[in-house]
Amino acid sequence: MEKSGLKYRIVKAISNKYVIASVLFLVWILFFDENSIVSHQKNKRQLKELTQQKEYYIERIASDKQKLEDLSAGKEELEKFAREQYLMSKPDEDVFIVIEED
Repeated sequence: MEKSGLKYRIVKAISNKYVIASVLFLVWILFFDENSIVSHQKNKRQLKELTQQKEYYIERIASDKQKLEDLSAGKEELEKFAREQYLMSKPDEDVFIVIEED
């Protein structure tokens, strides 16, 4: 085998213990480590989902606070809520349910 050929240089570089150790280290870091690229992408996707959930719950909390304030406003608001949500009525009233179709 020629000592000046390209094939010889490649084999020599690959058989170098520092090259082998570096390649193994990179493979370990990229795929198997706790902070690998795979786990980083998985955590990034999970963070995005949790951020969306957080936004949803913040909106939901604001909506519920508004409902609570409306219900605490007085007896009329409480009666209105009970009539609309639970179809309650006074003893001398009739309830009519209107279904709107698009």
